[in-house]
This record gives sequence, structure tokens and C-alpha cells, in this order.
Amino acid sequence: MLPMFLSDFDYELPTELIAQYPPARRRDSRLLVVGESLADRQFADLPALLHAGDLLVFNDTRVIRARLLGQKQTGGRVEILVERILSETEVLAQLRASKTPKPGALLELAGDCEATIVDRERDMFRLRLSVPVRDFLELHGDIPLPPYLNRNSESADVDRYQTVYAREPGAVAAPTAGLHFDQRMLDETTQSGVNHEFVTLHVGAGTFQPLREEHIESNRLHAERVRVSKKVCEAVRATRASGGRVVAVGTTSVRALESASASGELQPCDGETDLFITPGYEFRSVDAMLTNFHLPRSSLLLLVAAFAGRKRILDAYRHAVEKRYRYFSYGDAMLLLPPLTA
Repeated sequence: MLPMFLSDFDYELPTELIAQYPPARRRDSRLLVVGESLADRQFADLPALLHAGDLLVFNDTRVIRARLLGQKQTGGRVEILVERILSETEVLAQLRASKTPKPGALLELAGDCEATIVDRERDMFRLRLSVPVRDFLELHGDIPLPPYLNRNSESADVDRYQTVYAREPGAVAAPTAGLHFDQRMLDETTQSGVNHEFVTLHVGAGTFQPLREEHIESNRLHAERVRVSKKVCEAVRATRASGGRVVAVGTTSVRALESASASGELQPCDGETDLFITPGYEFRSVDAMLTNFHLPRSSLLLLVAAFAGRKRILDAYRHAVEKRYRYFSYGDAMLLLPPLTA
């Protein structure tokens, strides 16, 4: 296979198409169906596009209040984005400061809390708080909106930057394809004979970081926590055996299922994944994908291009720009069907 470059996965996007806020109702998004041709639909049409016996696989991770503000003992401002809770008092986090603090330094946070920098791990920092982490985040943390929104979180984001089925705390970014579902939509798909299952992949702060190496194979992803149960594995096998399709809701559900299929057969897993899916990857457990539109030159754009084909995806993105679709986390959705699938 010829070498691949990030520049092959670039596209022009007018900044006004980046959705700054969600639609009035979750289901009010548009839906671009990418099959043998492109079809402009509404997300409310989804139940009619699925078949009885299909399986929707959702990521039930819940976004935590992972953004903290503090200051160094010298008075300099520090922004902390928690990547992962490691123990009752320790976290792995990104730090933003005018001058990077060193291990041993103390950071002053709200509520008389102090955070000690224990160690540095690549571009992350291990911090030890003087109070229990989870309680402190609930009291003093903010919802960590993606950096391209260029705004602080607002009261509405507490609800809307969270799926209605979120139940496992641990993510610092929402699995955004799931944001389009309200309870009514979940009920409608069930009534249409579509089954539901849930995996857990705690989306990390690394999802916001750009790929740095032009040669795609030189890049690596941060590891994220993933759990796929025996029940999910059995449902996937039963769906495919009966002729149904496994439809992953979001790239995180795709990564969870494909990580659990790394041995060649889907098996329960509970651990970490740094699976980097790029064009040429052979999908083992996913037949269709519901996803949002992704940033240029990003690992998520590479993943959807691996599934649907680079040309098909870039053609679809150009079409979406022409038709004024809304992009990224609070934007519209795509339903990706395999090549040559009606």
C-alpha cells in the first residue's frame, strides 16, 4: 500500500458552518446518507432507514466536568483538562500555562484545594489533589467543550453536551453522534424492530489534539478506557447471523467494537485501546456507521475514510459544505453505508 499523508485528508470549511450551539431539539439535525449515492435527509428519518433486525450500538460514557482553572504559586494562570481519573485523589491531565510547571510544583485551585504535579507523562501530567477528585469536579469543574467552539460552557451545555443514555462517568468529550437521539427516537427505533446495545469508551482529551506527523503511519493515539461485554458480543453475532446490520453510533463505538475484535473474533474486553484506524483497515464487527462531520486532517476523518473510502468521504464533505450542513460536535450527522450497499 502506498504511503498516506495528512494532506490527502484535508478540505475547505467555511468557519460559519462550525455549529456553535446545538439545534433546538436533538432530532432537528440534518442527516446525509452516504450509500451508492448521496441523499439529503433529516435525522428524524433514521428509523425508516434502518431495518428490523438491525443492531444500534451506542457508547454510554458520560462526560465529567473535566475543565478546571487554577494558578501557580507565582500567580500565573493554569487551565487543567482532566484526561482520566486514576484514583480517589489522582488524575492524568493536560495543562495550559504561560510557562509549563515542573514536577513538585503546587497549583492552587478553587475551594482551597491544592494540586501537586507528581510527574509528566509525554504531554500529560499526573496530578494529586488534596481532596477527593470526583466530588471536587462536580463542585468546581466545567463541561470541557471542544476548543473549536471558542466559548466557555453555558448552563444548556450541561444537558446538551451529554447523550440521553449516558451512564458511565469518565469521558472528557461527548460521543457526539449520540447527541442527536432523544428518548422518542430511541423508542421509535425499538418499535421498528431495531435492537440496542451499549459499549463504553471513555473519550479522552487526546481526541482534541491534532495529528502532528505528515506521514500518517508515524502518528499514535492516546490510550482510552474501553469495555465491551459478553452480551454485546453475543448480540453482534446474532445480528449478523440473522442477516441484520451492526450500526455503530459514532466513531467511539466503532473503535470499541473493533478493539474487541483485534484477535480476529469479537470477544469481551475491559482495558485500554489505542487502536488507530486508517484507510486499508479491515473492519470486522461494524456494517454501517452513524457519525458527525469531523475536522480536516484528524484521526476521526481517517477512520470514516477507512470505512467508506477516501474519495466517497471527501466528495460527501464537499457536498455537505455546498448544502450548508452544520459541522462538528453540535452539527449534523451522516449515515455511512458500505460501498455498493443500497
